Amino acid sequence: MALTKRDVEYIAHLARLQVSDDEIADTVAKLSSIIDLVARLGEYDTSNVLPMAHPLAMTQRLRPDEVTEADQRDLYQRNSQAVSHGFYLVPKVIE
Repeated sequence: MALTKRDVEYIAHLARLQVSDDEIADTVAKLSSIIDLVARLGEYDTSNVLPMAHPLAMTQRLRPDEVTEADQRDLYQRNSQAVSHGFYLVPKVIE
């Protein structure tokens, strides 16, 4: 699909880009080649291709799930104005 000068001017307007008259011809050619590439990619049969979440076959290194700090909730809640059953009490904001 070949784009026209008018198409590129409209796309530039939608994207709020200022494209000078000198750049229009080059932009038309580049955008048309991108659209042609996408059209060619759409012609390939991908029915046997599994979807991927990431293009690299990697696993994330995770740290061991171990407790590294002691529970100091009671110590921290000593500074609070109001606490009940281990929860901070705050004033009602929305009625």
